[in-house]
Amino acid sequence: MAVLATLAAALAGLLLLLVLVPAATAQLVPFLWDDLVAFGTMVRSALRCRRRLSRRPAVTLLDVFQLHARRRPHQPLLRFQDEIYTYEDMDQRSNRAAWALSRHLGLESGRTVAVFLPNEPTYVWTWLALAKLGCPMACLNCNVRGRALRHALEAAQATLVLASPELREAVEEVLPDLERDGVRVFYLSSASPTPGVEALLPTIEAAPDEPLPARHRASVTANSKAMYIYTSGTTGLPKAAVITELKMMMVASLGWMCGLRPDDVVYTTLPLYHSAGLLVGVGGCLEVGATCVLRAKFSASQFWADCRRYNVSVIQYVGELMRYLCNTPKRADDREHGVRMALGNGMRAEVWKEFLRRFGPVAVWEFYGATEGNAGFINYTGKVGAVGRANTFIKLFAPFELIRYNVEEDEPVRDERGLCIPVKAGETGLLVVKITKNTPFHGYAGDSQKTEKKILRDVLAKGDVFFNSGDLLMMDHKKFIYFQDRVGDTFRWKGENVATTEVEATLALVSFIQEVNVYGVAVPGCEGRCGMAAVRLKDGATFDGDKLYTFTRDTLPAYAAPQFIRIQDALEITGTFKQCKSNLVKEGFDPSVIRDRLFFRDNARKSYVPLTPDTFAAIQDMKLSL
Repeated sequence: MAVLATLAAALAGLLLLLVLVPAATAQLVPFLWDDLVAFGTMVRSALRCRRRLSRRPAVTLLDVFQLHARRRPHQPLLRFQDEIYTYEDMDQRSNRAAWALSRHLGLESGRTVAVFLPNEPTYVWTWLALAKLGCPMACLNCNVRGRALRHALEAAQATLVLASPELREAVEEVLPDLERDGVRVFYLSSASPTPGVEALLPTIEAAPDEPLPARHRASVTANSKAMYIYTSGTTGLPKAAVITELKMMMVASLGWMCGLRPDDVVYTTLPLYHSAGLLVGVGGCLEVGATCVLRAKFSASQFWADCRRYNVSVIQYVGELMRYLCNTPKRADDREHGVRMALGNGMRAEVWKEFLRRFGPVAVWEFYGATEGNAGFINYTGKVGAVGRANTFIKLFAPFELIRYNVEEDEPVRDERGLCIPVKAGETGLLVVKITKNTPFHGYAGDSQKTEKKILRDVLAKGDVFFNSGDLLMMDHKKFIYFQDRVGDTFRWKGENVATTEVEATLALVSFIQEVNVYGVAVPGCEGRCGMAAVRLKDGATFDGDKLYTFTRDTLPAYAAPQFIRIQDALEITGTFKQCKSNLVKEGFDPSVIRDRLFFRDNARKSYVPLTPDTFAAIQDMKLSL
């Protein structure tokens, strides 16, 4: 904190000088003023978060919420369909839930509780209730099933699951295993459709709404585990990223840094099991005292109608969401809304431009960051297509570098000294962020091996330690930074990370598949990469498109099921038995180039059908939507 205070004092002096000579400064060093203001905002935010949590007792995001509840009890915190929940409502509901969990279930401070819920108000007051008990929350992805669900619980050491009856099938599939392992499951509903699973809502509604004793949270500090958010392995074995109280508060401050105000109404359709929806969206509202409009699922056709209905002023997005909006039929009232700001990540430049042309001058705040990462970027200048700037001042606080990366070998390029090589302006490089006291990396719960894989040593000097983002970025000559692609076995499709190794493990269970290699291919007009699988059939077996479609529908989230299948006689591997993906990625899915049989996932026919030249042309011309 002393370093931040020193930087803040130096910044104040420099700002005064720049105020006296603004014109000369703008000519000599473009964007210097923007960089300084952004750095000043970041320092203020970091200092505020650290000061709050350094107090005894610590002032957490929950305490900030409770302050708003006392000052403005009737201010709406959450709107969901026709329901309105004020700050006072949420405070009292979470009190009842906390009392019920404590008295009825014997829940004690420090125990991890898994939440398996869709987007609904219950999610928010359950989060607050667990925080009041000092219990970390494991945010289970609603798409996980079977082995992946059990692994997620084991990673976070959760012995209690609070679920929704909407996810009954997923719960019942693993219930015998959970009971054997001593994991208790309860539905947060009035009635239970599953024998042996109690419905907890009647007990919660009968509990008192008075505040809980402070002793439940007496040991909470900045480094206490607040929650676990699962990343990358949503198609198979998830990784539980550790979110501390300090990190949670700093992520929730992102909206404030971008100009979020108490009178704003924030609209989010993003899933609450992700950090963007829960921490940036709802958490951002808790931080400043704003209102969040929550929708169960994204709907392109209802998006702007909702914005008008709820008087929305700020929207959250991922790149695919914006593309879907731009692809809807044009309407005369496209610009009739009160949205002043869009906050999100992953928007391509062409979609960005089209969005502004069609829907008006909305201030777009694109940001970059990983759930488990130790730093990120904010595009505070509005530069179309960029995720931020290589701000010299911020780099002093959070040192990062773009280094050369060998995509074929899937590893950084090193010089004769064994050190990594920074790329030049205009070149693509792997983003790495130095691990320091100011930028710690907390890793993944219950998986030290995967934590170690995200750590890169001897980067710029012997003995230094950096966080490996796994992302390729590019910095131009004006120091603007652009996201390029992901490295390794993960690609992004429909706003979700898809781990190819986990999809491969799932497809390997199909009776007629001997070997499988999953990768992402570029599709015109689509964000990220679309899933494709190169498959070798078992000897004497035939490809069954109907069976594979049914299997992938039942075992994989929709975004993880491969859109294209390529049948090969043999799969290419390296000398170290690693599957080769680069040539497959380059060749894509053009039936006029590829001699192997190609199949396309046809949702209308509920089968994988032969990919014809006409179908390929329709996809290339963006007439056939994926």
